[in-house]
Amino acid sequence: MSSMEEVGVPVEAKWIGVTAVAPVVWGANYVVTKQLLPVDAPLWGSALRALPAALVLLAVARALPRGVWWWRSVVLGTLNVGAFFLLVYVAAQLLPSSVAASVMAMAPLAMAGFAWLLVDERPSTRVLGGAVAGILGVLLLVGGAGGRIEPAGVAASAAALLMSSAGAVLAKRWSDGTPLVALTAWQLLFGGLVLATAAVAVERTPPALDAGTAAGFAFTSLVATAIAYLCWFAGLARLRAATVGVIGLLNPVTGVLLGALVAHERFMLEQVGGIALVLVGVLATTHSRTRRIPVQPEPELLPFPSHADPALAAARC
Repeated sequence: MSSMEEVGVPVEAKWIGVTAVAPVVWGANYVVTKQLLPVDAPLWGSALRALPAALVLLAVARALPRGVWWWRSVVLGTLNVGAFFLLVYVAAQLLPSSVAASVMAMAPLAMAGFAWLLVDERPSTRVLGGAVAGILGVLLLVGGAGGRIEPAGVAASAAALLMSSAGAVLAKRWSDGTPLVALTAWQLLFGGLVLATAAVAVERTPPALDAGTAAGFAFTSLVATAIAYLCWFAGLARLRAATVGVIGLLNPVTGVLLGALVAHERFMLEQVGGIALVLVGVLATTHSRTRRIPVQPEPELLPFPSHADPALAAARC
């Protein structure tokens, strides 16, 4: 990356915008999932989200893992996709959505902590302040919890938070110039295989698909997974992990807004304040003037030139 990209505000703003695509799309995916996808097959639903996206990205990348990227892909795929999707579904079944969202809202602080430990990114006071403001905004946004709070659900949600935060920072630490399309495809492939194995063992046969369900899975897999994960990992390669974590709080904001607009869910005055606080937190964090600490060479988006061996091109280790 050029020195202009390292410090230039327009370039940094571009990558903030690219990163924001992921949580916004994930927020929209709540509505798509609720309206179009089957509710009684969460494992198959997660597998059918991950595997088609992996195959599409593999076709673009034209590369398989090599060397250390075999075990790294298994680790990252399990943390960022397989175990994460499973734990989120368990939490969703056992907890009120407001409680699950509140636990996951701690992601900015968790990512900041892992980034400090693993890649020596010390969060500034401004970044921490933005994270706290964003978390408070999410707590206002989701409102008071109703229903019984199961300890197992809280544990599942907390485990999902820690695994996804650790996986995101590990992906940043292990960045070595391997193309993002290939890195994302490998994670989705191995994570999807974990989910498919669990689905066969627990849910047996996959759900039947009609036109609406197929359209829902197409959006979930291609847009909310393939494209969104590319944007997320691109942001992680170029921005501080704590900053990316705060940008991720746009996820519940989008979910609440679209839920009110599309699904006619209740929208109250305190939620407006919550959205405002989240946006303040995002703006405070993304306008921080702290210099990004490079760990490894940043990955390119597309595969290496066609004259390179495709089996070798995506893993320079």
